[in-house]
Amino acid sequence: MSKRHSAKYKLDRRMGENIWGRPKSPVNKREYGPGQHGQRRKGKATDFGIQLRAKQKLKGYYGDVTEKQFKKAYFEADRIKGDTSQNLIGLLERRLDAVVYRSKFAPTVFSSRQLVSHGHVRVNGVKCNIASRQIKIGDVVELSAKAQEMALVIEAQGLSEREVPDYLAQDGASKVTFQRIPTLDEVPYPVKMEPNLVVEFYSR
Repeated sequence: MSKRHSAKYKLDRRMGENIWGRPKSPVNKREYGPGQHGQRRKGKATDFGIQLRAKQKLKGYYGDVTEKQFKKAYFEADRIKGDTSQNLIGLLERRLDAVVYRSKFAPTVFSSRQLVSHGHVRVNGVKCNIASRQIKIGDVVELSAKAQEMALVIEAQGLSEREVPDYLAQDGASKVTFQRIPTLDEVPYPVKMEPNLVVEFYSR
């Protein structure tokens, strides 16, 4: 399991954007970065800086996955035929913790990873605690009976700030089927993601 080394909302403030679209984000009140130097004037970003920021934003959105995992996803995306940036988004959206989050089983991607690691999620009827597992087309992801009664899950299902995307077919409130690998345009990001810049960053 990937360990988060800093408060999740610091990611929002570092990026200067509400990357998860949550009403509690401090960016809604303070658009400058965290720390004593957060309000200082920023210089003009270099091409490298722009690419690095795009990578940090996309990596942070998926629960601040480790650099090793994220880089592995890039190389896998580069190996698959087609547009590398679209392939990268497809691989990230196929992570089990991402599918759990998209299904509104958890209020944040961090809590979705926790649900998985604590054994509350089943894939095709079998318990799975590997958050980075790649879900395949046709796989059924569901919550355990115990998880369905958890306050965190009930809270997530009542959130009005996001909907379950079309590439997941709902079967009740606690089961979804992964229907297809989404394109960038289909993924409901609250802010603009630029995977093409991530590809440029790693292919330097």
